[in-house]
Amino acid sequence: MKLLTKDIREKLLANGRQQKPLRGTPGEIDFRPVVKLFNPCGIGTWLLSELDPDDPDIAFGLCDLGYPELGSVSLSELQSVRGPLGLGIERDLHWSADKTLGEYAAEARTAGHINA
Repeated sequence: MKLLTKDIREKLLANGRQQKPLRGTPGEIDFRPVVKLFNPCGIGTWLLSELDPDDPDIAFGLCDLGYPELGSVSLSELQSVRGPLGLGIERDLHWSADKTLGEYAAEARTAGHINA
């Protein structure tokens, strides 16, 4: 499965372009995540809100590999992951965000994992 469709990639890039001049400032935008990726065979959930416009292999979002944290992840690394039976990271086809990334992060810190 492709991790990102063309439409999802474009939304993530648009968010990244908007965010770039604001990152680290009080005006930083708290986007809703665009896509949820998960490991069907174990730990690993990613709610991604942006792609770096200078390096579109790098996504930003809420990442949970046993401990939820905001950060960046390489899409090519996620695409290369193979678990039991050769299964890779998948996109949740039925998921859509109902809150901002910051709200998901706050809930995840309290719960100890992403609830999405």
